[in-house]
Amino acid sequence: MRNFMLAIKPYLGGLSRISLYISGIGMIAMTLIVGWQVFGRYVLNDSPSWSEPLSLYLMSWFIMLGAAVGVRESVHLGLDIVRYVMPPAIQKAMDLLSLGLIVLFGIGMAYYSTLLAMGTWSATIPVLGWPGGTDFFPMIAGGAMISLFALERFVDVAIGEEVAADVLVQEAA
Repeated sequence: MRNFMLAIKPYLGGLSRISLYISGIGMIAMTLIVGWQVFGRYVLNDSPSWSEPLSLYLMSWFIMLGAAVGVRESVHLGLDIVRYVMPPAIQKAMDLLSLGLIVLFGIGMAYYSTLLAMGTWSATIPVLGWPGGTDFFPMIAGGAMISLFALERFVDVAIGEEVAADVLVQEAA
């Protein structure tokens, strides 16, 4: 298992990095679109109708991709005070439980978003002309990536490869 994880980590790191780049590009594009909308509304007195739904769609993508990367990098907010006062074996069990629940959450999000996409595919997003199911693509991709990255961390914790952040802080001091 350790060799498999060592072999797959560069690919997962690349996926994470690409997700961050796509998120950044999406955020820049959304900012430009909203800027154009404001310019159109207040200067040209003709606001483009496509700008709001497209910027919301882009926002969904960069939020979901960013959340998945946050799971991989373990940068989400958490209340760890109870965890830190426990013995190391209990901390590991708590980490495994938490990561296992995150894996299940991501799978559920991807699965139910797929059902929603299939159920709304025949509808049309009025201004953009896209199938309604495309609104759920970010949640499908985000859920799958959240599961994948949480599973990576789960295996790392289970085989003892993940170094806790508090250990790194203690070593730096």
